[in-house]
Amino acid sequence: MTSSPAADAERQLLAARRSGARLAAVQALYQMEQTEQSTRSVIADFMGDRLGLNDEGEPIEEADPDIFKTIVNGVVEHQEHIDSAIMKRLATGWKIERLDATSRAILRAAVYELVAEISLPSQIILDEYVSLAHAFFEGAEPKFINGLLDAVSRDVRAS
Repeated sequence: MTSSPAADAERQLLAARRSGARLAAVQALYQMEQTEQSTRSVIADFMGDRLGLNDEGEPIEEADPDIFKTIVNGVVEHQEHIDSAIMKRLATGWKIERLDATSRAILRAAVYELVAEISLPSQIILDEYVSLAHAFFEGAEPKFINGLLDAVSRDVRAS
């Protein structure tokens, strides 16, 4: 069965809105950690002023605000469980605080979605967040994030 160009365009727009929301959520989580602003305050900043910036510093207007808020609030509400799932897969003796703030934000958002968005295939979530890692890092971090998320995905989505 083939789809129409309009249906394809709609799917691409929805995917872009979800991707934009993920990027904005990672940026908001990073900002919260760096500034110790409250969740409510950071969400208000993003909703009122900007909903994230792309890697050229331009606003991401297609970001879905509901997905953005769901991810940020979900990470904050379930951070202890999320961090526990991440720490389980870190090398012996490593603590989550040893990771840089951007990696923590990416990992936390991705793990939240792996736990909360069961209807969304793990591979889509992993691909999205590893792509974000590539946008922020040039070194080994994207491979590290990919490997860790793959392992956490098997843990939290085991049947």
